[in-house]
Amino acid sequence: MLHLRMIVPADRTDAVTALVARTVGATHLVALRGAAVEPPGDLLTCDVAREAADPLLAGLRALGIDESGSIAVESVDLSLSASADRAETEAPGEGADAVVWESLADATHEESTLTVTYLVFLSVATMLAAYGVMLDSSILIVGAMVVGPEFGPLAAFCTGLVRRDRALLRRSLVALVAGFLAAVLITGAFAELLDAFGLFSRHQFRAPHPATQFIWQPTADSFVVAFLAGIAGILSLTSAKSGALVGVAISVTTVPAAANAALAVSYTAWHEVWGSLAQLALNLAGIALAGSLTLLAQKWFWDRRRAVAR
Repeated sequence: MLHLRMIVPADRTDAVTALVARTVGATHLVALRGAAVEPPGDLLTCDVAREAADPLLAGLRALGIDESGSIAVESVDLSLSASADRAETEAPGEGADAVVWESLADATHEESTLTVTYLVFLSVATMLAAYGVMLDSSILIVGAMVVGPEFGPLAAFCTGLVRRDRALLRRSLVALVAGFLAAVLITGAFAELLDAFGLFSRHQFRAPHPATQFIWQPTADSFVVAFLAGIAGILSLTSAKSGALVGVAISVTTVPAAANAALAVSYTAWHEVWGSLAQLALNLAGIALAGSLTLLAQKWFWDRRRAVAR
């Protein structure tokens, strides 16, 4: 169940009230006339089943409430109400399967922004992966995968592609390209520094790495794993099951590939540079393709489900 809090211009309160009243899955409508000060207007609240939220939010946007007033949405962890139970029963589908597109767009918009925090996380993850490569430690590689924040911009790219949002597409691409470029450069400098202190060496890099050599040796398996991870990652976002993202993070080889590319450039192992970059590109492509197809499938499913419910 979701809780909506709306500030509505007085001349549109009746229209919003009628919209909520005819939305299957909405209940607990409350209207406080003249309660809002900034922006001025009426304060309306209601609860709506998650699977019915997207059409309601689209209707509120069509009435211009997002521009002339405000719409706030928050999750209801517990609702002891027979009316709420009936609303969830009447709404088509299951809440756990529903996609709230406005919520997804907002979340991915924030995750796709190129910020200092994002760059630090990605750079630290890449440096951890570099240590994992040099020590041939699968534990460090897994740890670096978990720290890496790159799935946020990837999910934003998929969302922007499906919603045809050019600004979101552009923002996510900038975050991915600039982020990985900065991480590779910083990791390269990090490797040179540790080499100067005797912690890294060319001999150590060129030694056999049976536990981590897969990083720069892309295969068809790499694409399949990334594709499956992309499906799981998007489903975890749209269903609000964020715990699954940890599994997604340790399934793909984006951060380790970037780290190995940085090390290979430092030690002029050009065959590993190209192999690492191919691995990185293969993983990014697999996640982006799978994520976009998953969102398209969810969109088709819910459009069809709501059409049948009408």
